[in-house]
Amino acid sequence: MDLRIFTEPQQGATYDTLLTVAKATEDLGFDAFFRSDHYLRMGNVDGLPGPTDAWITLAGLARETKRIRLGTLMTAGTFRLPGVLAIQVAQVDQMSGGRVELGLGAGWFEEEHKAYGIPFPKEKFARLEEQLAIVTGLWATEVGKTFDFHGTYYDLTGSPALPKPAQKKIPVLIGGHGATRTPRLAAQYADEFNIPFASVEDTERQFRRVRAAAAQAGRNADDLVYSNALVVCVGKDDQEVARRAAAIGREVDELKANGLAGSPAEVVDKIGRYAETGSSRIYLQVLDLGDLDHLELISSQVQSQLS
Repeated sequence: MDLRIFTEPQQGATYDTLLTVAKATEDLGFDAFFRSDHYLRMGNVDGLPGPTDAWITLAGLARETKRIRLGTLMTAGTFRLPGVLAIQVAQVDQMSGGRVELGLGAGWFEEEHKAYGIPFPKEKFARLEEQLAIVTGLWATEVGKTFDFHGTYYDLTGSPALPKPAQKKIPVLIGGHGATRTPRLAAQYADEFNIPFASVEDTERQFRRVRAAAAQAGRNADDLVYSNALVVCVGKDDQEVARRAAAIGREVDELKANGLAGSPAEVVDKIGRYAETGSSRIYLQVLDLGDLDHLELISSQVQSQLS
């Protein structure tokens, strides 16, 4: 089971804070550092000092880290034109020496679009399908050849399809709870399918749908990585768990029901239940980015039992 650190910087974090967490992620032996792609806080937090851009952040971290994978859960398709996104991600992949992964979603948070003047189209999912075709198509085009795409929402003619990533193929993550269209897109374009904040039962059900869609598309379902994203709150004892839950404005019982919370033994046991569904990777949503002791505890007492 791979454990990856997943941050939500729109809730309040500077680049320096993210750099500190990313370096701790690397030093403590975690597999990757991922971040959300949002421009507006959610819930009862002030969000200060304000948002940071996902791909600018990852470009900086690409030069400041050496081993960990870097990526997004999920880049919003509404934020960037697909041709521009392909250039950005390929460049960061070069800057990192080939350690980037792209999670791409349709975009959903209307308020952040209103706040920063970003168009919020109704037909987001259909646009996402074209975006995936364009981004992956640009990267796959041989050097010296051009890429054309004529869709409903995007039109590319004679693109040189440059630059190329450092990796032969940047892993693409698709995720969500949708019963039909999401599994179909994952079967066509994804290297990894991620389900966020889902129970063991819902995870198992959604993985079955994705596997069925892959089979229908003539693809080996085992070619995909299956993963979860879950909030994490671990403590050496009940008091420490309660303190960490309070720090992120959550209740312990709710966290235990909907995430990975409790003692290291409890969390290892619950991760085992997700592993039984076919999940081989978990993105640990860390909400208190100032609590590096939390990461150290997870590394020494949870990750050590899974490796």
